[in-house]
Amino acid sequence: MKGAGFINTYDESPFRMNEILRYAGAGGTGQEDILRLAEECVGMVRGKLSYQVCWLEFPVHFEDSVTDLGFARTDSVSLRRCLAGCERVVLFAATVGLEMDRLIARYSSVSPSKALMLQAIGGERIEALCDRFCGDVAARVKTQGERIRPRFSPGYGDLPIGMQRDIFRALDCPASLGLTLNESLLMSPSKSVTAIVGVEKDAQGTDEASTDSGCAICAENDCPFRKERFYEDQ
Repeated sequence: MKGAGFINTYDESPFRMNEILRYAGAGGTGQEDILRLAEECVGMVRGKLSYQVCWLEFPVHFEDSVTDLGFARTDSVSLRRCLAGCERVVLFAATVGLEMDRLIARYSSVSPSKALMLQAIGGERIEALCDRFCGDVAARVKTQGERIRPRFSPGYGDLPIGMQRDIFRALDCPASLGLTLNESLLMSPSKSVTAIVGVEKDAQGTDEASTDSGCAICAENDCPFRKERFYEDQ
């Protein structure tokens, strides 16, 4: 698989309302108006997004304090910890397309509440796409006696956001997905993610593989958007 790119296209998965409300910062119960707004905005989005992922595999090597990812080298301690024991990585970029950005822009001036909810839906949609892709990777490598580690993106821990440039070069994101990166390292479409997933030998033969990211590997335990904190408030 090395040296050849892949593109996966997915159908629309069910919308996860709890996750949408978490992204909107709407924890707790008894918020019927917010729930109705979320359901209305989901109806505006349903069937209008694209769900695509491009990816490649690379060997990973550890040299003193440097991690060689095959497409880039980094001295990130956080990433090295996440990839400890891995022999290769899956590098991917995912996007739900431009329509979400268009809807957010359309409602930003006429209905800020809808724009905010659409932002939350966009967050849930791209995370759902990443979860599906990582689930596919986990199922594939399981047949080889392997499992995956939590996905890790530029900006997590001490991994520089500047690694986005290396990822875009490696995956040729503009040609593969129509995904672009500006001088401020912001992606367009905005509801897009790039990430690194480590693959390790499953010495214990567990049936479970980690498709977690974000909250699962973030050290900011006091974050109000942390999944565990949100669900405890429900």
